[in-house]
Amino acid sequence: MLQPPSVFKTHYWHRLDDGRVICDLCPRHCRLRDGKRGACFVRQALDGEIVLTSYGRSSGFCIDPIEKKPLNHFYPGSSVLSFGTAGCNLSCKFCQNWSISKSREIDTLGETAMPEQIAQAAKRYGCDSIAFTYNDPVIFMEYAVDAAQACHELGIHSVAVSAGYMCDEPRIEFYRYMDAANIDLKGFTERFYHKICSGHLAPVLDTLLYLHHETDVWFEITTLLIPDENDSTDELEQLTRWVYDNLGPDVPIHFSAFHPDFKMLDKPRTPPKTVQRAREIAIKNGLNYAYVGNIFDEAGDSTYCPGCKKKVLSRNWYELGDCVLSNQGICNYCGYQIAGRFAPPKAFGRHRIPIKIA
Repeated sequence: MLQPPSVFKTHYWHRLDDGRVICDLCPRHCRLRDGKRGACFVRQALDGEIVLTSYGRSSGFCIDPIEKKPLNHFYPGSSVLSFGTAGCNLSCKFCQNWSISKSREIDTLGETAMPEQIAQAAKRYGCDSIAFTYNDPVIFMEYAVDAAQACHELGIHSVAVSAGYMCDEPRIEFYRYMDAANIDLKGFTERFYHKICSGHLAPVLDTLLYLHHETDVWFEITTLLIPDENDSTDELEQLTRWVYDNLGPDVPIHFSAFHPDFKMLDKPRTPPKTVQRAREIAIKNGLNYAYVGNIFDEAGDSTYCPGCKKKVLSRNWYELGDCVLSNQGICNYCGYQIAGRFAPPKAFGRHRIPIKIA
């Protein structure tokens, strides 16, 4: 059986004259003495270098519908092998995967699988893609890139579910191996990123601009709406106008409802009407594909043709219903090409299947 290394050498770092090492992977630029871990927990200074301590280790593996990532325009109806590790390079007070992303226990990484094993498992279970998710793949970049390469050799796509919080040089290398991404645009003010996430907005916007202008990666955007924090009409107007002006009308955007979790137990759940209002604002501002999440709203979760305005792909949570699209994503009513990546439709459904790999 293949065994993961205890540490894996990385190359996005540099040394300081005082003996510390700076991690150059993300904008936090952690300055670490030997033996100390970065804010992400899984990258550590060791013998004058930065090493990854979670390579080949995972918090678990599941097969999901691709719509759960959420990706509504990347081979709809297909299945994806999902996994994450531990830790995160942001500190979002509302994190809804906090038991994984904020874990400081190596025991969280109870599953082991090397990249080749992941690719073989995805092939064995008939998955079209693998997804790096649950926590941000930026912090286990080397593991994710190697897994993506192993999957590409078997004709399997790679998906990054990420907050997009990384530096320019590693961003180029990381997305060279990704086929699709969902970028978590957590809000649209520096105040929100600084106060709620311990980060900054600009690097996330830079990632979105890079994906649009410099790559062929299919990407979609998700914003979790938190009452009285990032759900004002003014902020949603600014966010959706920025997306239209800078990324164009065809980038799908998902607005999801918040539920109290982690350090935001005092906030109420997001009312469905707030999520629906955000979708309406996005459509009004010219975005062709806007969706709701974490609420039941079949109309708001379905895809409509920008040409004839008719519903062409219905969804009930993560399960597909009526489809009026060709195998290439062309509207059968008017011939309009729906943006995305399409193939003959599949019907994996809404179920979630935990699996063991090793």
